[in-house]
Amino acid sequence: MTSDFFHPALLKRRYLLKAMAGAGVLASITTDVLAQFRVEVSGVGLTQFPIAIAPFRGDAQAPQKIGGIVQADLERSGMFRSIDAAAVMADESTRPDLANWRQKGADALVTGSTSRLADGRFDVRLRLWDIVRGQDLGGRSYTVGPADLRLAAHRLADFVYEKLTGEKGIFSTRIAYVTKTGQRYTLWVADADGEGAQSALTSPEPIISPAWSPSGTQLAYVSFESRKPVIYSHDVATGKRRLLANFRGSNSAPAWSPDGKQVVATLSQAGGSQIYALGLNGSAPVRLTQSSSIDTEPTFSPDGKYIYFVSDRGGSPQIYRMSPAGGNPERVTFTGSYNISPAISPDGRWLAYVSRVGGAFKLHVMELATGSATPITDTTADERPSFAPNSRLIVYATQEQGKEALMTTTLDGKIKARLSGAGGDIREPDWGPFQR
Repeated sequence: MTSDFFHPALLKRRYLLKAMAGAGVLASITTDVLAQFRVEVSGVGLTQFPIAIAPFRGDAQAPQKIGGIVQADLERSGMFRSIDAAAVMADESTRPDLANWRQKGADALVTGSTSRLADGRFDVRLRLWDIVRGQDLGGRSYTVGPADLRLAAHRLADFVYEKLTGEKGIFSTRIAYVTKTGQRYTLWVADADGEGAQSALTSPEPIISPAWSPSGTQLAYVSFESRKPVIYSHDVATGKRRLLANFRGSNSAPAWSPDGKQVVATLSQAGGSQIYALGLNGSAPVRLTQSSSIDTEPTFSPDGKYIYFVSDRGGSPQIYRMSPAGGNPERVTFTGSYNISPAISPDGRWLAYVSRVGGAFKLHVMELATGSATPITDTTADERPSFAPNSRLIVYATQEQGKEALMTTTLDGKIKARLSGAGGDIREPDWGPFQR
């Protein structure tokens, strides 16, 4: 058993579960419809870009509704507000009536089509119009099999997002998470909207702390199949895995360095929970913290200059940071008496973490330059935040109306999307990087 910091629900979930025998790694990827999500967007942002997305021609005959997926992606980002275009008949070759769309309040218009080819594949096309300037902003097209229609739709949404905001879209990225159904634990890889979930690993023992590698090809995670916490890495494409840490005591909380050359983790091989660097070449672990306190949950800053972590060296769990080589850490959180689960935004500007406030565990966001922190949720059992690769959204696990769920939220908490699964408890999310 580890002595890491978690509130009682997490202790029950992660570290007080008895070890059972055996585990199975699925070398092939399988899909379980019960693990699919339903996206429910709530909240209103302060400033949103009004956009009309016409139904794609041919969508009714396609297994996936491309126009609907694009619209849901853009709405969930918090940057866009949909203008009703349900009655419009148009595709990527149609020149819109700009004056009519301006009158309806749209600043941009998306049109497109989905066509089934003779070989069974689909030709998916999109065109984007700037209504205000009267400009054709170009388009995208993909020829894909039925299984890749959702990915094509996400890439189309990425194109629209980048054209209108100047920033890369994150809709074609992936998230990882864990479910518990009965006595079975499953590590899933899914689209950024939670759909298309594929099983990467299943086990009768707890699986916790999945962490994407910077390349997006590997997932480090902790398994209890050896009757104690052990760290593995898992190749997402092949299903092959590699043992990273099985030292005396517990091995937990893995996090990759930005260059992907090492993993930092919490080991108790010397007695207490301390942070170590693990080389991927089989070299001996290097101890980075030298305290009699509990040091855990390490995570790198994106520039590699700091490792943020949780420690009770000041008397209660707080977030600190130190050099990747170790040394004297500096305290980062000062508001609240119990702060855990640090996550740093890829742009280095924000720290997301969970703070205990009056017995409730709430997601907070801190601007690192000023130290100003704000709670951004109304729920009371938030855990394990993880930033989208464009730093605009956070995915986290929580309990809502008595059920476990994954949520995404904008950094101001104005727009939230509930990703509620139908099969089992949902926990331990981690948002993957941009695809390389």
